[in-house]
Amino acid sequence: MTTHRVSPTLAALGAASLALAGVCAAPAAVASSAAAEPAAQVVWGACPEDVVAEAAPSRLDCATVPVPVDYADPASGEIDIMISRLASQDPSKRRGVLLLNPGGPGGSGLTLSALLVAQGLPASVTDSYDVIGMDTRGIGYSAPVTCGFTVDGPYFANIPPYAVDDAAVVERAAVAEGAAQQCAQNDQDGLLRHLTTANMARDLDRIRAALGEEKASFLGYSYGSALGAAYASLFPERSDRIVLDSNVGDTHLDRDGMRRYALGMEQTFPAFASWVAERHDSYGLGRTADEVRATYAEIAERLDDEPVQGIDGATFRAATFGGLFNERQYASTAQLWQSMRTGAPLPPAPGGPPDLVALENSLSVFLAVTCNDVDWPEDVQTYQRAVAQDRERFPLYGAAAANITPCAYWPYEPAEAPVEIADEGPTDVLLVQNRYDPPTPYRGGELLREKFGARARLVSVDASGHGAYVLGGNACASDVTTRYLVDGEMPEDDVTCRAS
Repeated sequence: MTTHRVSPTLAALGAASLALAGVCAAPAAVASSAAAEPAAQVVWGACPEDVVAEAAPSRLDCATVPVPVDYADPASGEIDIMISRLASQDPSKRRGVLLLNPGGPGGSGLTLSALLVAQGLPASVTDSYDVIGMDTRGIGYSAPVTCGFTVDGPYFANIPPYAVDDAAVVERAAVAEGAAQQCAQNDQDGLLRHLTTANMARDLDRIRAALGEEKASFLGYSYGSALGAAYASLFPERSDRIVLDSNVGDTHLDRDGMRRYALGMEQTFPAFASWVAERHDSYGLGRTADEVRATYAEIAERLDDEPVQGIDGATFRAATFGGLFNERQYASTAQLWQSMRTGAPLPPAPGGPPDLVALENSLSVFLAVTCNDVDWPEDVQTYQRAVAQDRERFPLYGAAAANITPCAYWPYEPAEAPVEIADEGPTDVLLVQNRYDPPTPYRGGELLREKFGARARLVSVDASGHGAYVLGGNACASDVTTRYLVDGEMPEDDVTCRAS
């Protein structure tokens, strides 16, 4: 199968879909000894100009916090983590700090507080906390790493392309191996191997200590749910109020988590298909949801054989997957389908052209964290079997989500096992989960609920899309989550929120 270049529109859709994944367990001594180190002093100052521009009209302060490159060997050196602060404007109501993470792994979070305020984060939350965004290690302004990927290179997305047959998996394996080698060749400072969820969770605790807080609250979306679960498990005595939204299902993203992307697309696609069918007079893509699904298959299979405007079937499927993240993207996704059928010009990229430097950084961090966190199978046949199975189970996207990634050829062995969920501790983990979510389907929320046990409650939201609290606009989910963050009111039982 020939690999085709990605247009700026499709690159933007791919970027949107990312903002979106050892031999022994992490010893307790590593976590406690790291916390015993003297706390750094945070000196707040101006944020970088691009952060100021993106955050406007919210006004943020920025600072850096030094953390060890390797917590098992603190003498190995330090890197600086850049953090931002949306300070509480009401000292009488301020109760602490709320750490944020937007997901990824590989998403910059310096302006996440401003984004959430713009989307409707209640003033009661911003009064109760200094809201702390950050670029986690390896990202943006926090010792950024690079694998040296380029826009015209063969590796341009962390979700593998849809594999039409076994030969396509073999072809992708060569690209995956080359990407892994490229990451190793560009790892000049030796930081890449230390990008793990466990280390990022330890960084969170360093930030807490540097801010002079005994405990820290946390709000994380998507992969941020894995990071928050790791923090609450490594440091249960120092976690305050933890909200995990759009849940991966564990403290790391592994093959099972990646393959669940296909489940999420199957569960979310009907909402999009119904939306398009209701607008058949505008788009002409089908009068019923079933007809729209048939149109998807027809376009994808035709593009497998004959790309249009540089877009093949794999890229079309990936763009559609990204287009399901939010209903606001439905129109541009439907317009893309029209272009593929009629040859009309491609619709403008949602949000404009991507920042290719930031996208490359995000690709690199995603690989490093997912590959370092857990061992991945190394034989191509394992992926061929999975692709064949998921092509049947999840026809829309299974043969992409199960395809081989550079983790099969990653040059570094995991330094430690993934963080195990700690089900003993305070009841302080609120899980918020849309029932129809492309990259983090409802099953992820169920899995974390099972693993945390009595420590957690699950808020199930009858809604479609990626991101529930604030981002989803469901009044019930917003009220339950805000009451917990502001008043500490954890529901006695799991909660079901009807569609708004």
